[in-house]
Amino acid sequence: MRTNTMLVTLCNQFAVDYANIGIHAVDHSGRTIIYNRKMKEIEGLDLEEVKDRSILELFNFDKNESTLLSVLQSGQPELHVKQTYWNSKDMEITTMNDTYPIYHEEELLGAIEFAQDITALEKYVIQPLRRTSGPMTFDRITAQSDAMKSILSTAEKAANASLPVLLIGETGIGKDHIAEGIHHASSTTERVFHTFYCLNTDIDAIQRLELLLQEQPDMTLFCERIDRLSVPLQKTLVHVLQRVDKSHQFIASIGDDPVELIASGALVKELYYFFASFAIRIPPLRKRPEDIQPFVEAYITSRKEMLGTALATIDDEVMELFHSYSWPGNLRELEILLDEVSSMWAMEEKLTVEMLPSQFRAKTVNSSNTDVQPSDFIIQNESKLVPLDHYLREAETYYLEKAMKLHDGNITKTATALGMSRQNLQYRLKKLKN
Repeated sequence: MRTNTMLVTLCNQFAVDYANIGIHAVDHSGRTIIYNRKMKEIEGLDLEEVKDRSILELFNFDKNESTLLSVLQSGQPELHVKQTYWNSKDMEITTMNDTYPIYHEEELLGAIEFAQDITALEKYVIQPLRRTSGPMTFDRITAQSDAMKSILSTAEKAANASLPVLLIGETGIGKDHIAEGIHHASSTTERVFHTFYCLNTDIDAIQRLELLLQEQPDMTLFCERIDRLSVPLQKTLVHVLQRVDKSHQFIASIGDDPVELIASGALVKELYYFFASFAIRIPPLRKRPEDIQPFVEAYITSRKEMLGTALATIDDEVMELFHSYSWPGNLRELEILLDEVSSMWAMEEKLTVEMLPSQFRAKTVNSSNTDVQPSDFIIQNESKLVPLDHYLREAETYYLEKAMKLHDGNITKTATALGMSRQNLQYRLKKLKN
């Protein structure tokens, strides 16, 4: 009997570990208790990195609320939910989730999530469909701001020179669009455009890339987020690129300041030097709000032409909210929001505030009420003391938000200045929002 019980336990563990679907379970406080091999493959984390840690410490849910946390709060299952988020290593992930609460004798003990990885589907299928009306040329890139006009001017020079280009900017900023723009602006029209995704890349993928570069007579190679490669793979990549025919157009992107990345050991300087003939820094959307409305209008026009949707105009109040929001996920976040709205309200002609997702409306309200003054924390009347936990929470909120503003919203720089880890700062910011 004991043998059968042990066999059942081992089989259950084997099924969890080797299932072709990601499994992530948390307890009632959001701490990880099960994290299988497939989920590790999807999210690029190790079991030791997630064990006994809250999911708020591990992931950035700026785009969508965590389905696991949502189920913990509601006690109700959430099925067939698409979720786009970033892990602590700044890797963008898109999954289709089925999430269930776990009860024992009517007591909510935790939640379990079954996730299918559709990140590749988003990159290779869904995103290209949005651009089928024509190639991604410079005139199709939103450039109302002086900063973006200057960037496109530099990109055009890079295209004419056919020298390596390094695109620097946050996730979701549109680095892939500029890379395609450089490709189409090149004087060599016969070139083929190829994107090499560095997420979860191994040595075999780089070897296949070397064969492709040798066999393809003339191509534009865009290496997306080279800073996500391990140091050994970065060294292998730069050796491969240095050996191939220089008639290829080489473009790469990174997500942070290259000097900081090199100093922290996240970027090999030889790889940086290879691509840095033209280094183009793309500012985040919060630094160029004048590009928001043109992007939205271009999206609506394109969506209407391609899918025949009714949406044609945006209410002024919605545009005010768009301009007041910080857009931590940049154009990618705005596009995901517009995708959701236009899909849910396909028959509506005008986008109003009521049509926006509730979690986005909540975030815009919170962001508009963050101008807290230090005097708000001074005890004005000793007979009306507030609870200490409330006082400390308000003080911490003010201090962290002030620090983020001083460093232009850069998590890494702010964490360094405050003497804490990047993950700890992300966790505290998320905790304060709840």
